[in-house]
Amino acid sequence: MSLDIEHLRRWIGRTEAVEDIATLAPLRGLAATLDRDDPPPRAGDAIPPGWHWLYFLPMQRQAAIGPDGHPQRGGFLPPVPLPRRMWAGSRIEFHAPLRAGQAISRLSHIEDVQSKQGRSGPLVFVRLRHEISAEGALALVEQQDLVYREMARPGEPAPGAEAAAGKPQWSRGIEPDAVLLFRYSALTFNGHRIHYDRTYATKTEGYAGLVVHGPLIATLLLDLLRRHQPQASLARFDFRAVSPLLDTAAFRVCARQTSDKTIHLWAEGIDGRLAMDANATLA
Repeated sequence: MSLDIEHLRRWIGRTEAVEDIATLAPLRGLAATLDRDDPPPRAGDAIPPGWHWLYFLPMQRQAAIGPDGHPQRGGFLPPVPLPRRMWAGSRIEFHAPLRAGQAISRLSHIEDVQSKQGRSGPLVFVRLRHEISAEGALALVEQQDLVYREMARPGEPAPGAEAAAGKPQWSRGIEPDAVLLFRYSALTFNGHRIHYDRTYATKTEGYAGLVVHGPLIATLLLDLLRRHQPQASLARFDFRAVSPLLDTAAFRVCARQTSDKTIHLWAEGIDGRLAMDANATLA
C-alpha cells in the first residue's frame, strides 16, 4: 500500500465549523449508561466533563460509510489509506462549563500529520484541535490524537504489556458487556464495527472480542472522580490509550490523588495490565 505522507500533510491547517444544541435526551441516556442515579437534567444544568462527546456527532449519509463503519476517508480528515483507525488520546482544557439547553459550536482544525514506522508496519498520526464554545464564549479546548495502522496479521504478537500504576485510592469495577458498548455507540452515533460487530472485530481486525471505546473509558475515569469528589471543578484532563479493553473480561477504573490539585487516573485489565493512563488537574 502506497503511503504519500506529503500528500496527507496538505490537510494540515484545514478547518471545520459545526453547531449543535446541548439537548437533554443524550444527557439522560449517558447517565443511565454509566449507572448513575442522578435527577433528570434540566435546562441550565452544568454538563459533566467529558460529556461534550455526546454532541457534534458525525452524521454522514449511509452511502458515505466505509467498510469499518466510520465515514469514508477524505473530506475534513486526510484520506489515510491504512485501515485501522484509533483514538489514541486527548488533552482537554476546561474554561467554563457547558450547560444543558445552550447553543454550542465547535471549530476544529488539523494541527499536524506525521508518519512513523512501528513494529507492525507504518503508522500515521493526526492531531486535531477542537475549540468548543457555548453561546459565543469559549468553554473548552481539546487536542485529539488519531492513529492509523495496518490490520493485525495472523500470529502477530500482542504489544508488550505495561503494568498499571499500583494501589488506587478509589476504584470501580466495570463489566463491559455488549449492551454497554452498544448504548455508548448509539449515544455517540459511532458506527465503528469493532464496538458491536463481533465477527468483524475478531475476523477482520483481529481482536479477541468487542473493543471498549476509548472515550467511554475516559468518561468512566471522569465519572469515578465525580463520584468521589462531586464538587470538584476541573481545569484540565489528559488521557492516553495504552492497550485495548475487550468485552471478554471485567476491568477497573482507578484514581489516586497525588497533590491538592492533581489526580492520577487509570484503567486496568483484570490481569493488572494498564489500558489507559490519565491525569486531572483541579481548578
